[in-house]
Amino acid sequence: MPKHGKKYTAAVAKIEQRPYPIDEAVHLLKDVSYVKFDQAVDLDIRLGVDPRHADQQVRGTVALPHGLGKTIRVAVFAKGEKLREAEEAGADVAGAEDLVEKVSKGFVDFDAAVSTPDMMREVGKLGRVLGPRGLMPNPKVGTVTMNLREAIQELKAGKVEFRVDKAGIVHVSIGKMSFEPAKLRDNAKALIDAIVRAKPAAAKGQYIRSLYISGSQTPSIRLDTDTLGA
Repeated sequence: MPKHGKKYTAAVAKIEQRPYPIDEAVHLLKDVSYVKFDQAVDLDIRLGVDPRHADQQVRGTVALPHGLGKTIRVAVFAKGEKLREAEEAGADVAGAEDLVEKVSKGFVDFDAAVSTPDMMREVGKLGRVLGPRGLMPNPKVGTVTMNLREAIQELKAGKVEFRVDKAGIVHVSIGKMSFEPAKLRDNAKALIDAIVRAKPAAAKGQYIRSLYISGSQTPSIRLDTDTLGA
C-alpha cells in the first residue's frame, strides 16, 4: 500500500470521523490544504442507482453560479455560416472535416466540445478519442446544437456535465481552493440540486448515499447530506 507523507497524515488527523455541514466543511478543507498551487476542489457523490440498467442512468449539466475558476477551452465542429458564428462567439478551436482529422490524430487541447447536428456523422467517428475523455458532444447535455453562441458562452461561464460511472459515483469539480468558502458552498449546492432533479424514476430507496468534498491533493471530508438538501 502507498505511504502518505507527514503533511498528508497531519491533514487527515484534523478531520473527525463524522459528516460535516457544508459551511464547516469548506472552511476545514482550506485548513487541511498543504500544497502551494491552487488545486481543484471536487465533489464525489455515491448514488443509490444501478448504472447497468438504462433506466437508472444519471446524466446532465449544471451552470455553477461561480464558475470553475479556470479558462475553459471550447472546440466547435461546424461549417459554413455556423463556423463563423462559433469563431465570433469565442470558440478556441473551430473547424469542420479538417478539425475532425486533426482530432483523429490525437489533438485534444480543449476542455469541452460542441457540434452542429449536421457534423455529428463525422464527429461520431472520434468516439475512441473523445469518449474516454468525456468530450464527445451530446444533444442530451446541450453540446449538439445549432445555437452555438449560447452553448459556447455557457461552457465558458462554468457549465459542467455530470454523469454516474459504473460504480454508481458522480465525480465533478466545483471550483478552486482559492474560492471563498461561500462560493464553494453555492457551487456544491447547485450541483447537488441538479443531481437530485436528474433522479431516475426507477431509482429506489435512498438516492444520495454519501457525499465527499476534497481538493486534488487533500484528504476527503464527508458531508452531511441534510445541509445540501440531498
